[in-house]
Amino acid sequence: MTQAPDYSYETAARARGFTRIAGLDEVGRGPLAGPVTAAAVILDPDNIPPGLNDSKKLSARTRDVLFEAILASAQVGVAHCSPAEIDAHNILRASHIAMLRAVALLAPAPDHLLIDGNLLPRDCEVSAEPIIKGDGKSLSIAAASIVAKVTRDRIMVDLAQQHPGYGWERNAGYPSKSHISALQDLGVTPHHRRSFKPVHNILCPPKL
Repeated sequence: MTQAPDYSYETAARARGFTRIAGLDEVGRGPLAGPVTAAAVILDPDNIPPGLNDSKKLSARTRDVLFEAILASAQVGVAHCSPAEIDAHNILRASHIAMLRAVALLAPAPDHLLIDGNLLPRDCEVSAEPIIKGDGKSLSIAAASIVAKVTRDRIMVDLAQQHPGYGWERNAGYPSKSHISALQDLGVTPHHRRSFKPVHNILCPPKL
Protein backbone atom coordinates (compact mmCIF):
# COMPACT_ATOMS: atom_id res chain seq x y z
CA MET A 1 0.00 0.00 0.00
CA THR A 2 1.45 3.37 -0.96
CA GLN A 3 2.02 5.83 1.83
CA ALA A 4 -0.12 8.96 1.85
CA PRO A 5 1.38 12.36 2.61
CA ASP A 6 1.28 13.53 6.22
CA TYR A 7 2.08 16.57 8.33
CA SER A 8 5.41 15.30 9.70
CA TYR A 9 7.64 17.71 7.74
CA GLU A 10 5.52 20.62 8.90
CA THR A 11 5.57 19.36 12.50
CA ALA A 12 9.37 19.03 12.38
CA ALA A 13 9.67 22.57 11.06
CA ARG A 14 7.40 23.83 13.83
CA ALA A 15 9.63 22.08 16.37
CA ARG A 16 12.53 24.13 14.99
CA GLY A 17 10.63 27.34 15.65
CA PHE A 18 8.95 28.05 12.31
CA THR A 19 5.29 29.04 12.43
CA ARG A 20 4.21 29.81 8.86
CA ILE A 21 5.20 26.86 6.70
CA ALA A 22 4.31 26.86 3.00
CA GLY A 23 4.34 23.90 0.66
CA LEU A 24 5.37 24.61 -2.93
CA ASP A 25 4.88 22.67 -6.14
CA GLU A 26 4.67 23.38 -9.84
CA VAL A 27 3.00 21.80 -12.82
CA GLY A 28 3.68 22.14 -16.52
CA ARG A 29 7.37 21.47 -17.10
CA GLY A 30 6.76 18.97 -19.89
CA PRO A 31 4.11 20.59 -22.12
CA LEU A 32 4.88 22.19 -25.47
CA ALA A 33 2.39 24.99 -24.82
CA GLY A 34 1.07 27.10 -21.99
CA PRO A 35 2.65 28.47 -18.83
CA VAL A 36 4.40 26.68 -16.02
CA THR A 37 2.25 27.19 -12.92
CA ALA A 38 3.32 27.13 -9.28
CA ALA A 39 1.35 27.21 -6.07
CA ALA A 40 2.34 27.98 -2.49
CA VAL A 41 0.00 26.82 0.28
CA ILE A 42 0.04 27.41 4.03
CA LEU A 43 -2.39 24.94 5.58
CA ASP A 44 -4.29 25.62 8.76
CA PRO A 45 -3.12 22.71 10.95
CA ASP A 46 -6.51 22.68 12.65
CA ASN A 47 -8.46 22.59 9.39
CA ILE A 48 -6.69 20.41 6.84
CA PRO A 49 -9.00 19.09 4.10
CA PRO A 50 -9.14 15.28 4.23
CA GLY A 51 -7.91 13.33 1.23
CA LEU A 52 -4.98 15.51 0.16
CA ASN A 53 -2.51 13.65 -2.02
CA ASP A 54 -0.20 14.03 -4.98
CA SER A 55 -2.43 15.57 -7.66
CA LYS A 56 -1.34 12.91 -10.17
CA LYS A 57 -2.90 10.22 -7.95
CA LEU A 58 -6.32 11.90 -7.84
CA SER A 59 -9.16 12.01 -10.33
CA ALA A 60 -10.05 15.33 -11.93
CA ARG A 61 -13.31 15.37 -9.97
CA THR A 62 -11.52 14.80 -6.65
CA ARG A 63 -8.94 17.46 -7.49
CA ASP A 64 -11.71 19.97 -8.18
CA VAL A 65 -13.39 19.25 -4.84
CA LEU A 66 -10.11 19.48 -2.92
CA PHE A 67 -9.15 22.65 -4.81
CA GLU A 68 -12.21 24.43 -3.44
CA ALA A 69 -11.61 23.02 0.05
CA ILE A 70 -8.00 24.25 0.02
CA LEU A 71 -8.99 27.73 -1.11
CA ALA A 72 -11.61 27.86 1.66
CA SER A 73 -9.31 26.75 4.48
CA ALA A 74 -5.72 27.67 3.60
CA GLN A 75 -3.61 30.61 2.48
CA VAL A 76 -2.81 30.22 -1.21
CA GLY A 77 -0.61 31.94 -3.78
CA VAL A 78 -0.58 30.94 -7.46
CA ALA A 79 1.77 32.31 -10.10
CA HIS A 80 3.05 31.51 -13.58
CA CYS A 81 5.91 31.85 -16.01
CA SER A 82 4.86 32.44 -19.60
CA PRO A 83 6.10 30.49 -22.63
CA ALA A 84 8.26 33.50 -23.57
CA GLU A 85 9.85 33.48 -20.11
CA ILE A 86 10.40 29.73 -20.34
CA ASP A 87 12.17 30.26 -23.66
CA ALA A 88 14.25 33.12 -22.24
CA HIS A 89 15.43 31.21 -19.16
CA ASN A 90 14.87 27.44 -19.32
CA ILE A 91 12.08 25.36 -17.88
CA LEU A 92 13.77 24.64 -14.54
CA ARG A 93 14.62 28.28 -13.90
CA ALA A 94 11.14 29.35 -15.03
CA SER A 95 9.58 26.83 -12.63
CA HIS A 96 11.59 28.32 -9.78
CA ILE A 97 10.67 31.88 -10.79
CA ALA A 98 6.99 30.90 -10.73
CA MET A 99 7.47 29.36 -7.28
CA LEU A 100 9.04 32.53 -5.87
CA ARG A 101 6.24 34.60 -7.40
CA ALA A 102 3.69 32.36 -5.69
CA VAL A 103 5.46 32.76 -2.34
CA ALA A 104 5.49 36.54 -2.77
CA LEU A 105 1.68 36.49 -2.94
CA LEU A 106 1.38 35.06 0.58
CA ALA A 107 0.76 37.72 3.22
CA PRO A 108 1.82 37.53 5.94
CA ALA A 109 4.87 35.88 4.42
CA PRO A 110 5.90 32.31 5.27
CA ASP A 111 9.01 31.75 7.35
CA HIS A 112 9.81 28.28 5.96
CA LEU A 113 9.22 26.56 2.62
CA LEU A 114 8.80 22.89 1.80
CA ILE A 115 9.62 22.62 -1.90
CA ASP A 116 8.90 19.65 -4.14
CA GLY A 117 12.05 18.46 -5.89
CA ASN A 118 15.77 18.23 -5.19
CA LEU A 119 16.76 21.87 -5.81
CA LEU A 120 16.00 25.18 -4.15
CA PRO A 121 15.33 28.24 -6.31
CA ARG A 122 18.22 30.64 -6.40
CA ASP A 123 17.35 34.06 -4.99
CA CYS A 124 15.16 32.31 -2.40
CA GLU A 125 15.42 34.51 0.69
CA VAL A 126 13.23 32.35 2.93
CA SER A 127 14.35 29.33 4.92
CA ALA A 128 13.58 26.33 2.70
CA GLU A 129 14.14 22.61 2.25
CA PRO A 130 13.73 20.51 -0.89
CA ILE A 131 11.79 17.25 -0.61
CA ILE A 132 12.12 14.74 -3.43
CA LYS A 133 8.65 13.49 -4.43
CA GLY A 134 7.36 15.86 -1.78
CA ASP A 135 3.83 15.90 -3.21
CA GLY A 136 3.48 12.33 -1.93
CA LYS A 137 5.09 13.05 1.45
CA SER A 138 3.99 16.49 2.71
CA LEU A 139 0.36 17.55 3.00
CA SER A 140 1.29 21.17 2.28
CA ILE A 141 3.11 20.23 -0.93
CA ALA A 142 0.26 17.89 -1.91
CA ALA A 143 -2.16 20.80 -1.49
CA ALA A 144 0.10 22.99 -3.64
CA SER A 145 0.24 20.30 -6.33
CA ILE A 146 -3.57 20.18 -6.47
CA VAL A 147 -3.94 23.96 -6.68
CA ALA A 148 -1.28 24.26 -9.39
CA LYS A 149 -2.69 21.37 -11.43
CA VAL A 150 -6.33 22.53 -11.33
CA THR A 151 -5.37 26.13 -12.09
CA ARG A 152 -3.18 25.24 -15.05
CA ASP A 153 -5.66 22.71 -16.48
CA ARG A 154 -8.35 25.40 -16.46
CA ILE A 155 -6.02 27.84 -18.19
CA MET A 156 -5.38 25.28 -20.92
CA VAL A 157 -9.12 24.65 -21.37
CA ASP A 158 -9.60 28.40 -21.89
CA LEU A 159 -6.70 28.55 -24.34
CA ALA A 160 -8.14 25.55 -26.21
CA GLN A 161 -11.25 27.59 -26.97
CA GLN A 162 -9.09 30.34 -28.43
CA HIS A 163 -6.95 27.91 -30.41
CA PRO A 164 -9.09 24.89 -31.34
CA GLY A 165 -7.56 21.83 -32.91
CA TYR A 166 -4.61 21.23 -30.60
CA GLY A 167 -6.63 19.33 -27.98
CA TRP A 168 -5.34 21.36 -25.06
CA GLU A 169 -8.58 20.73 -23.18
CA ARG A 170 -7.54 17.06 -23.13
CA ASN A 171 -3.72 17.05 -23.28
CA ALA A 172 -3.06 20.28 -21.29
CA GLY A 173 -0.38 21.16 -23.84
CA TYR A 174 1.63 17.97 -23.38
CA PRO A 175 3.15 16.41 -26.53
CA SER A 176 0.44 13.86 -27.32
CA LYS A 177 0.30 12.41 -30.83
CA SER A 178 -2.73 14.54 -31.66
CA HIS A 179 -1.00 17.69 -30.39
CA ILE A 180 2.13 16.99 -32.45
CA SER A 181 -0.02 16.30 -35.50
CA ALA A 182 -1.97 19.53 -35.01
CA LEU A 183 1.25 21.45 -34.54
CA GLN A 184 2.45 20.18 -37.92
CA ASP A 185 -0.89 20.88 -39.62
CA LEU A 186 -1.95 24.13 -37.95
CA GLY A 187 1.40 25.65 -37.04
CA VAL A 188 2.80 27.31 -33.95
CA THR A 189 0.66 29.55 -31.72
CA PRO A 190 1.86 32.37 -29.45
CA HIS A 191 1.33 29.97 -26.54
CA HIS A 192 3.84 27.38 -27.76
CA ARG A 193 7.30 27.13 -26.23
CA ARG A 194 9.67 27.86 -29.06
CA SER A 195 12.72 26.42 -27.28
CA PHE A 196 11.13 22.98 -26.99
CA LYS A 197 12.40 20.68 -29.72
CA PRO A 198 9.14 19.68 -31.50
CA VAL A 199 8.16 23.36 -31.77
CA HIS A 200 11.66 24.55 -32.64
CA ASN A 201 11.93 21.95 -35.41
CA ILE A 202 8.76 23.26 -37.05
CA LEU A 203 9.96 26.85 -36.88
CA CYS A 204 13.50 25.93 -37.93
CA PRO A 205 13.35 22.66 -39.86
CA PRO A 206 16.53 20.60 -39.59
CA LYS A 207 18.67 20.77 -42.70
CA LEU A 208 18.80 17.50 -44.56
